[in-house]
Amino acid sequence: MAQVPSNPEIEQLAAAIGEEVYIDVARWHLYLRDAHLHTLLAEQLAPQVRAGKVDEDAVTEILQRIPVKVGGGRKELPLADLLPMQSLLNLLDVLEEFSRKWAQ
Repeated sequence: MAQVPSNPEIEQLAAAIGEEVYIDVARWHLYLRDAHLHTLLAEQLAPQVRAGKVDEDAVTEILQRIPVKVGGGRKELPLADLLPMQSLLNLLDVLEEFSRKWAQ
């Protein structure tokens, strides 16, 4: 059974996600730290990262389950719909890096 990541590990993962991953709104890049979504995403992804199970399909499935309120809360969109492909690739790179780091 995989060990659960500690709070400092999740905080480090959240910080890296917040710096590298962004949503695209009208060609503006809003980084997840500024949108206050980086910690939630890190908490959701940390068990998979710890287990070394980082793949695009699994990550996309988690992104689909995270609702993001837009328009003052009048509408919700899945986080997956707001990430451009480059941002998803950045996220996968961060997750793979942490997976290697946590495996040591």
